[in-house]
Amino acid sequence: MDHHDPSTWDAEFAARVRATREVVSALHAELPRWGLIVWTAGNVSQRVKGPAADGSQDLLVIKPSGVSYDELTPETMVVCDLDGRLVEGEGSPSSDTAAHAYVYSHMPEVGGVVHTHSTYATAWAARGEEIPCVLTMMGDEFGGPVPVGPFALIGDDSIGRGIVDTLRESRSPAVLMRNHGPFTIGKDARAAVKAAAMVEEVARTVHIAKQLGEPIPIPQDKIDSLYNRYQFVYGQHEGDGAPEGEN
Repeated sequence: MDHHDPSTWDAEFAARVRATREVVSALHAELPRWGLIVWTAGNVSQRVKGPAADGSQDLLVIKPSGVSYDELTPETMVVCDLDGRLVEGEGSPSSDTAAHAYVYSHMPEVGGVVHTHSTYATAWAARGEEIPCVLTMMGDEFGGPVPVGPFALIGDDSIGRGIVDTLRESRSPAVLMRNHGPFTIGKDARAAVKAAAMVEEVARTVHIAKQLGEPIPIPQDKIDSLYNRYQFVYGQHEGDGAPEGEN
């Protein structure tokens, strides 16, 4: 099977690609639902595992560039290889495809990537300031502060490299790329969308707290306890429980 040639895909792999296009299309609707994007900005992608154990035949599904969210369907999603080259679909892939592809190529545990320009998280990125861990929800979800990645421009692998270099040193599933906005990762696209919604929520809450005074930091040992409980004990599935306090 040549993963670059859809005509050579077996029925099982073709079905996996088709199912991923459906998932990614549906998850794009979550971004405007949670107020994380405007116009055509932002994107969700998910890895499609290929037959090669080393990941060399993996693909990704992402939205095409410049298409409005109410026009997105499973059929409009595009399929790319992990060099960002179009494999299947109509139109140009999202301008952020190279960044998503770089993350998948260099972080094999990642199955989903999301990028938004959500207002409060992007405001922290504009200041080049990490979001300090001052909420138990942050300990749960991020295991510490939300880090800031370097300034990088679209056009090569600079953004992807900045995401990977930053998140390799952090438990956070979110990074604030300086002067750009948040990127989030997860075991699949749904987990990455959840992280995108949560990083905007904590960015907003901590911003408001700072207007009232200096937020109280949580000691590292308490952060570790919160993170370990939430990721490995709480809820029905690892890392996929409801937000703290919900049942």
